[in-house]
Amino acid sequence: MELRQLEYLIAVAEEANFTRAAERVHISQSGVSAQIRQLEHELGATLIDRSSRTARLTDAGAAALPHARAALAASDGLRQAVDEVNGLIRGRLVVGMVTACTVTGLFDALASFHRSHPGVTITLVEDDSAALTGRVRAGTADLALIGAAGSTPPDLESHLIISEGLAAAVPSGHPLLAEPAPAKLADLTGYPVVCLPTGTGVRAVLDQACAAQGVRLDIALEASAPGTVADLAARGLGVAVLSETMALAQQGDAHAGRLRSVPLGDTGIPALLALIWKPDPGPAVRALVRHCRRSFGA
Repeated sequence: MELRQLEYLIAVAEEANFTRAAERVHISQSGVSAQIRQLEHELGATLIDRSSRTARLTDAGAAALPHARAALAASDGLRQAVDEVNGLIRGRLVVGMVTACTVTGLFDALASFHRSHPGVTITLVEDDSAALTGRVRAGTADLALIGAAGSTPPDLESHLIISEGLAAAVPSGHPLLAEPAPAKLADLTGYPVVCLPTGTGVRAVLDQACAAQGVRLDIALEASAPGTVADLAARGLGVAVLSETMALAQQGDAHAGRLRSVPLGDTGIPALLALIWKPDPGPAVRALVRHCRRSFGA
């Protein structure tokens, strides 16, 4: 008894016709008939009544049909289980992250995943959030860490890491520091602005907030890395606009004593940092997501 014989029996039973069953399983009608006769011979019973133009199950065929379906389902389940194990023994994951990412939770998750599944190769790609989202949708990246404005892409699965407002980063003694905190977007109109480029989540929040309020800013310089944006501001080339976390990090790291962070209180749209992946992912992606949830949850 072979699985293909059970498949042909099911096809004939459901189509009630040998010709249509043959078309469904992509072999000749004579091939379907011969395989079912061989199955009948092995079982010692007629399964299909061929006395009329409609192929009907005999009593023996009706009794055999649910078991044939169960056998095929078990075969599919076995194959899926083995494929899932193989996917975690040897495979490849492409993980995207926003350019100049310094979110250590992602790196911790990748390290713990690698320890658990050393046979899975991990490839990292950097790009802006819009491009990374496109990669995940196209299947050229399995999972990505992106920035977003207000919400994550509705057609993708996601895990939210941060939701926060924007902040300005300026050198000590800047006139903006004399204004009441938090600052407003309109307070930036008199200064050149240094910010992240179009395609990033922070820039999307800034552009949408300015459009909603009718504020026009002088975008003097753009840089892909938050540290570069902050460094340009520290040198007096403009007011840096970053997320609150980015601005505070720059205030306390390489630019300690040189930069001050001022929250922008009227942007209205949160800047998000999130992991995204396609629905119904494979076993390796599911395992990596679990590691990420543990890492960021901690």
